[in-house]
Amino acid sequence: MRRIAFLLLDGYALLSTASALEPLRAANLFSPNLRYDITLLSGGGTEAKSSVGATFQTRPFQDVFPLFDLLFVVAGGSPARITDPALVKWLRQADSNGVALGGISGGAVILAKAGLLENRRFTVHWHHYDDFDTMPGDWLLERKLFVIDRDRYTCAGGSAPLDMMHAIIARDHGTGFAGRISDWFIQAEVRGAEAPQRRSLSALYGVLPNAVMAALELMQSHIADPLDQDQLADLSGLSTRQLQRQFRENTGRSVMEEYRRIRLETGKDLIETTRIPLAEIAQMTGFSSQAHFSDAFRKSYSIAPSTLRKKEGPA
Repeated sequence: MRRIAFLLLDGYALLSTASALEPLRAANLFSPNLRYDITLLSGGGTEAKSSVGATFQTRPFQDVFPLFDLLFVVAGGSPARITDPALVKWLRQADSNGVALGGISGGAVILAKAGLLENRRFTVHWHHYDDFDTMPGDWLLERKLFVIDRDRYTCAGGSAPLDMMHAIIARDHGTGFAGRISDWFIQAEVRGAEAPQRRSLSALYGVLPNAVMAALELMQSHIADPLDQDQLADLSGLSTRQLQRQFRENTGRSVMEEYRRIRLETGKDLIETTRIPLAEIAQMTGFSSQAHFSDAFRKSYSIAPSTLRKKEGPA
């Protein structure tokens, strides 16, 4: 069982919140045992009021010691205007406790203001893109539906949390179980993390068997914390041997060859578009060391990452 908390800041969007909560409720409903223990928190008082006036019964975050497996900040309205030293201190305490942190809709703005998104890839609702132009810092904002970077889980608002929760449940309990949840909500098409700013996986690879597509979606959402081949196969609903065969037949590469290509492509993009040190880029793309990353990068692109960084400008 995973303990997941949602900190609802007044003015949060009801749709975004429900899109995050309902898949977890359904996962508990479809399981013999409780899969997710949910705690709802607010900035103060015993209820949090949404943008349409609906409320959730909550506990004040000040009364709760921040010790969860995952904590989401859900914010709408104008999160950049929120100034609450007690909230910042509490979120930093959660981070110190090893709690994974997430932002839904404008929640990433709050995390950024608390200094908790440094050297992390993340996304936010498009309405809040401009907030990051006015805040000091070198932000790794990606215009994607959701981004999971190690211990940071962020997504746009609206129905985007449905897709992020699908990725989380698929990682925890397999794509077959996650698919049951999606069917329950008549979510006929589960969008991957890259949507909508990049071409879909179907556009990149063509028509693929369901298990291969599921494995690719898992790869895309686990860049910094790569899964091993057996985990990919198990979560995709096949044996390792079956997945390997289908991958070669449909992509011309092995499972782990394609996974490494995806991670290196992410690293190359970070080298070309940011000033993050190469050692940190290696960590962000799931490599054990800068040397390991550099060796793999050189073999793939016939150029050292340090040389590419020099071509792009001073680090």
